Amino acid sequence: MAIYASSPNVDPAQLEAIELRLGLRDPLPLQYVKWVRGLATGDWGVSYKYARDVTAVVGERLVPSLELMIASLILAALLSVPLGVASAISRSKGIQYGASIFSMLGISIPTFWLGMMILLFFSVGLRVIPSGGMATIGIDFDIGDRLIHLLAPALVLATLEIAGWSRYVRSSMLEVIGQDYIRTARSKGLSERVVLYAHALRNALLPLITMVGLQGGRLLGGAMITEVVFSWPGMGRLLAESLAARDYPVLMAAFTLMSILVILGNLLADVGYAFADPRIRLE
Repeated sequence: MAIYASSPNVDPAQLEAIELRLGLRDPLPLQYVKWVRGLATGDWGVSYKYARDVTAVVGERLVPSLELMIASLILAALLSVPLGVASAISRSKGIQYGASIFSMLGISIPTFWLGMMILLFFSVGLRVIPSGGMATIGIDFDIGDRLIHLLAPALVLATLEIAGWSRYVRSSMLEVIGQDYIRTARSKGLSERVVLYAHALRNALLPLITMVGLQGGRLLGGAMITEVVFSWPGMGRLLAESLAARDYPVLMAAFTLMSILVILGNLLADVGYAFADPRIRLE
């Protein structure tokens, strides 16, 4: 309303009509009750920037973000677990130092810089990956085309998780392999592979389950930089555009979705604990 009112050609009657339509003349507690009621019924208001229902705007961007989040989580799990296990059980100083250096670099390198370097070398220089978007314009749906567009942003988004999770797996693995039941399993004559992967790794992955469960909301917000760099049409890019345009209905919807993902992630982590650890039972 301040933007509208600053225009020299504004009509006071139009301002009053807009305030009445948006409910800005109501007391603040009543405005909040109306907003919560609309949130519960799926009416999240109208976007200031797009002049469309927020549910429609968010719905279009949610699926691409979920694709990017799931791909990054899969990549992070597939790469961090072997890296953490190798650095824990290997006696080679080179592997241990290499894993530590990779973890420190993964945690320290800014996401926007890493994304731009990947685009510079692999898209502009070598031309092996597309420069942005989630599909090639002008062609029908093709799974290979989608995957090649998805690979680079998913890898950039997963870099921090790979670096952090590998350190968690390494620390947990070092703690587990020193336990009495691991020595008992070795004394029974079990092969080292069975001891490490059937007994030690299963228990060492318990802290990782918690880490994965907490990533839902963080990835949705953390994908903002990655999606802007790679022109990925997801919730992160929508969040950046809405912040720049002060599109508060869309921002409130995005923050609410992030909160819901955090709650669901914690719930899934609790359920995953029950499956991973036989000592835990859900009553």
